[in-house]
Amino acid sequence: MSMVHADHGHPRLRRVLDRLVADDRGPGIVVEVRDGREPPWTGIAGVADLEAGRPRRAGEHFRIGSFTKAFVGTVALGLAADGKLDLDAPVTTWLPGVVEEYFPDADATRITPRRLLNHTSGLPDAIPGQETPPAGEPGERFRYSKVNYNLAGMIVEAVTGSTLAEEIDRRVAGPLGLAGTYLPAAGEGLRDPHARHYSQQDETGQDVGRHDVTDADLSWAWAAGGMVSTTADLHLFLGALLGGRLLPPTRQEEMFTTVSTEGSGWVPGTRYGLGVYSQRFPDGVTLWGGGGFIQGSMTYAMGERRGTRTLTGNVNGDWGGFLETCADLFGAVFH
Repeated sequence: MSMVHADHGHPRLRRVLDRLVADDRGPGIVVEVRDGREPPWTGIAGVADLEAGRPRRAGEHFRIGSFTKAFVGTVALGLAADGKLDLDAPVTTWLPGVVEEYFPDADATRITPRRLLNHTSGLPDAIPGQETPPAGEPGERFRYSKVNYNLAGMIVEAVTGSTLAEEIDRRVAGPLGLAGTYLPAAGEGLRDPHARHYSQQDETGQDVGRHDVTDADLSWAWAAGGMVSTTADLHLFLGALLGGRLLPPTRQEEMFTTVSTEGSGWVPGTRYGLGVYSQRFPDGVTLWGGGGFIQGSMTYAMGERRGTRTLTGNVNGDWGGFLETCADLFGAVFH
């Protein structure tokens, strides 16, 4: 089942949405495109509930996974703009002994908030005991790590004396009026309305067959990927971020100063900033923003550098190929 609101074009994207569902790339998908025209274009295909057959709809809450990092980066840079956080001071300034406890081989005096935010800290993607490689040299190269952002979240809390959730709301969600955007506490579920979230994997990544993970407690992802939002809220955030309305110019420039991801297994042409990344497609088009993959949910949020045209979307399943779906969605709008 497919449905389109405010139809002023995007026939390619309509076909892509129907094909994604027909090809079993997820139970359902909802996308929103903003290009200066009102109202925004919304496209929907597939279902929100496999048992009831209820269609997906605009306004649903969903887990945004790693796009959480863009919010955390914005908060950190806002604190830096206020003179409360030195991005180039060692993490031991705020978290004495924390890195050393879990990563005794790491030189915490050379790990800074900036290196956490652009994934050049050298820290691995998980704590010891989870079959993770040893720590690398700080500043040596891009090495994606959820640990980086959970440490960054801890620093935000140490600097402010409040919770990361409160700082995200105070500095981003509140000022922008993002009523559907929040960082859930442990045990806090998805607010209504929401689609059911389905996964083929358990939390260790093992294939266990498709099952409903809507009510799973994914608070472990926290600053690295624990947030919830909607397509409309992500548009407001992404547009404000790309348009320079959340940070002063110098901090905006820092956020979009990128490092190469070459050799990390990321898609060629991708460069990482401080919570956001750019992706250069084979035809030369470069988009900015991010995405998120977490149990039961795949989220997309990217646009042109100044935010004049953006696309956000969500699939309520995690087996359809995150990168392939990314290429299909953005290719239908920006190429």
